Amino acid sequence: MNEQSTDLREAVRRRYAAAAVKVTEGAAACCGPEPVEVDDDFGSTLYPADERDALPAEAVAASLGCGNPTAVAELRAGERVLDLGSGGGIDVLLSARRVGPTGKAYGLDMTDEMLELAVANAAKAGATNVEFHKGTIEEIPLPANTVDVVISNCVINLSTDKAAVFAETFRVLRPGGRIGVSDIVSDDTLTVEQRGERGDHVGCIAGALSFAEYRAGLEAAGFTDIEITPTHPVADGMHSAVVRAVKPAETGNGSERPL
Repeated sequence: MNEQSTDLREAVRRRYAAAAVKVTEGAAACCGPEPVEVDDDFGSTLYPADERDALPAEAVAASLGCGNPTAVAELRAGERVLDLGSGGGIDVLLSARRVGPTGKAYGLDMTDEMLELAVANAAKAGATNVEFHKGTIEEIPLPANTVDVVISNCVINLSTDKAAVFAETFRVLRPGGRIGVSDIVSDDTLTVEQRGERGDHVGCIAGALSFAEYRAGLEAAGFTDIEITPTHPVADGMHSAVVRAVKPAETGNGSERPL
């Protein structure tokens, strides 16, 4: 990883660590946690009220995503789901409810403060079918062919090595598995420089791929049945989008599923 990439990753880590601390400190106050400050295009308001109300207030307050990937992925009972960049755990907890006691939800995050918050939120929710791991989305600490679904909520755009993210996602999915991701995507007409003019990397804008780049990256990793559908604008030529894709059922790389 070059120096610029290292600096960007550290900037992302600091931002999310600060968000977790704000929620944790707010939870100790008499009135409970205040949501992390985001605009209408990001955060917990993108989830239905009944889903928010069923979760610990701290999980809702820490939400910084741009969609609702648990709905995008159409999770089913008994499935194993991995959330890339799980933050305070909102999508892991919602996934755990959807897959039920015979399924399992894994969260992956590189920020200690967010992991601590997520573990506390899981305990408050009484969720027993969840597991959180520390690591980066470019090097997922799970064996190959072990999960049915990979979700992510406005995190892949933050990576400085998206090819590695796509390759790792493909690796950990079982043959026939799928992704259901919410992410920021730019119009194909925007250059990298123009994306940077619309927002910074940590703010989920400058690092976004275009529609064509996103599709090409997924195809290069081996995914098929790729769908990238914009849902709402977040800046001029920039969109929150739903991304779906499938790992072919026959990949010739074994059937390991030991988790």
